[in-house]
Amino acid sequence: MHLQPIDVVETIDRDTFQEKYFKPRKPLIIKGLAKEWPAYKKWTWEYFKEIVGEKEVPVYNNIKSDSYTPINKADGYMKFGEYLDMVAKGPVELRVFAFNIFSEAKQITKDFVYPAHLVSHFVKQFPLLFVGGSGSITHMHFDIDMPNLFHTQFLGKKRVLLFPNEEKYKLYRKPWEVLSLADFSHFNEGKINLEKFPAIAMANGYEVILEHGDTLFMPTGFFHHMEYIDSGFAMSLRILDPSPLVVMRGVWNLFGMRLIDNLMKKALPKPWYKYKEKKVYKSANKELKNTIVP
Repeated sequence: MHLQPIDVVETIDRDTFQEKYFKPRKPLIIKGLAKEWPAYKKWTWEYFKEIVGEKEVPVYNNIKSDSYTPINKADGYMKFGEYLDMVAKGPVELRVFAFNIFSEAKQITKDFVYPAHLVSHFVKQFPLLFVGGSGSITHMHFDIDMPNLFHTQFLGKKRVLLFPNEEKYKLYRKPWEVLSLADFSHFNEGKINLEKFPAIAMANGYEVILEHGDTLFMPTGFFHHMEYIDSGFAMSLRILDPSPLVVMRGVWNLFGMRLIDNLMKKALPKPWYKYKEKKVYKSANKELKNTIVP
């Protein structure tokens, strides 16, 4: 992989953000954005337990999906407070994914401010919380609804890989899904199987470690793989893309692509998986050929 660092700023004005990052779809780390929010100091394990600890939430393990697994299928359910106790005590390979905690406790929406001074069209109905124990992994994928994101990390550290959507064939993106066929777990330790997935070596992307208070601007369609170095949580603020085509693609992914994939996984799981696997390697091999022999 050809990885470069992400630009880092403490603060940024709207014109610079729009011209250098939002419009060209380039990621950015903003260090100072969340430091003025009450959430920066207020949001702790105990705080969340107190306000929404009795809510039952879906949890997800580190196992990659197979031919039978629908997109975003939970691996179990437990009370949020019980889960937070597990996470706070030590390593646990379980995540809480896209939890709209704010619909359960509306008062905490006062703990942060939408950065409207940088960009418009926030989807304010769906600020989402992501929680992970030390060692938990979010496997390589892009967000199905194609938003732009401000993703702010709270507590601990998280290692992130990012790739623009045009790198999808080098990443072995499965057709009819948002996921990569390849396993990027512990990529920083050289554990990606490049014999099985050789096109990954040509992929151009970014690597960053997010720390408490860091806000990552992640443009629409970006593939991302995240590994929790420490137990922690993050909040994503979603932004509609100004392109109607991107918005329509997100709608199709949610209500067309996902429905068809889930139906095929139920009806013909193994043949459907083999078909997609064949398509994945055909696209990746074409990338390899075009790169080696211009």
